[in-house]
Amino acid sequence: MGILKRIDRDAERWLLLVFYVMLVITMAIEVLRREIFSYSSIWGEEIVRYSFIYLAWIGAAAAVKERAHIRIDVLMHYLGPRPKALLYIFGDLVMFAVAIVALYWSFETVHVSAKFGSVTDGLRISKVWFLMAVPVGFGLMIWRLLQSFLRDFRALRDGTPVFEGDKLFD
Repeated sequence: MGILKRIDRDAERWLLLVFYVMLVITMAIEVLRREIFSYSSIWGEEIVRYSFIYLAWIGAAAAVKERAHIRIDVLMHYLGPRPKALLYIFGDLVMFAVAIVALYWSFETVHVSAKFGSVTDGLRISKVWFLMAVPVGFGLMIWRLLQSFLRDFRALRDGTPVFEGDKLFD
């Protein structure tokens, strides 16, 4: 398997793993420091906070990829392959429009932070790195939505069942 296919398949999973491990380890260290040494650091709280923010946005992109967002799909059981594909395409189009607008406006915050050189309180690192979580998340969502469009249009063209993702409850 090529490296690009592997990245396409596993990028969000690996990123989620990295940020989750960073969050858990830092939080555990900070709890131990607070309980044993009666001392905590501001940088530990920041790492946990920003790891959680990246987790949320990358997780949203992963959910788009796997079509795992919460939805009410009672009507979908009564539709044939073609109307179902059209309904999924419509939903993805709406999400795509929202993601484009959100991506555009999320860069405004990043731009203002870069312009004024704001840094975090504890880590003393440019806030741009942490504010980029939102545009990165929406950028990944847009990429996954484009892939979803291709997949759904192929299903529509071929008359095959549309990808519905994994079901949480059956």
